[in-house]
Amino acid sequence: MSAHAIKARFIAFEGGEGVGKSTQAKRLVAALAERGVDAILTREPGGTTGAEMIRKLLLDPPGSGWRVQAEALLFAAARSDHVAKAIKPALLAGKWVVCDRFVLSSRAYQGLAGGLGDEEVRVLHQIGSDGLLPCRTFLLEAPGEDVAERLRMRDGDEADAIGGRNARYHADVGRGFAGLAQGDDTVVQVDASGSADEVHAAVMEEVEPLLAPTS
Repeated sequence: MSAHAIKARFIAFEGGEGVGKSTQAKRLVAALAERGVDAILTREPGGTTGAEMIRKLLLDPPGSGWRVQAEALLFAAARSDHVAKAIKPALLAGKWVVCDRFVLSSRAYQGLAGGLGDEEVRVLHQIGSDGLLPCRTFLLEAPGEDVAERLRMRDGDEADAIGGRNARYHADVGRGFAGLAQGDDTVVQVDASGSADEVHAAVMEEVEPLLAPTS
């Protein structure tokens, strides 16, 4: 890396179902490429061969599904492999990493909405992934009615045992995300109720300062 290179960054997109995380993650990687920034797009659970296998177990579980404890352990195992084999190597190579979900999702879904406890999820993350955190997390938020309409418009998505849970659970997830964002200056709450272009513009406004070359 040259003396004036752009520092490698780890960016995550978070939020509940149907808020546009995947779309915005892809758009950010494309925008970075236009600026000559080498970035990889990845997702959770997934991102490596092992983690993608665990993803299938989580989204289409056997039998009656997992207890929240087992679910959290599976997410932590997938994340551990993802961090060790994809995220850290990319960052060490000077690349940006843009991830569709990371540990904030586990804290909101399993820790808070699932009742396991936030500290328990954080301990699992410390054990499995050395506590690695993004330098910036974009938390996309939209009204429930907007999200419901977007979910109705989805076509051909994989069956998702977690996304298909009841409205009360997902409301708890939303409150969990909002609470976790408070007091964390690495989390940027973004109004995702507008168009994809408007949301992208809001994201890029926050990203631009990170593109300043280091000396």
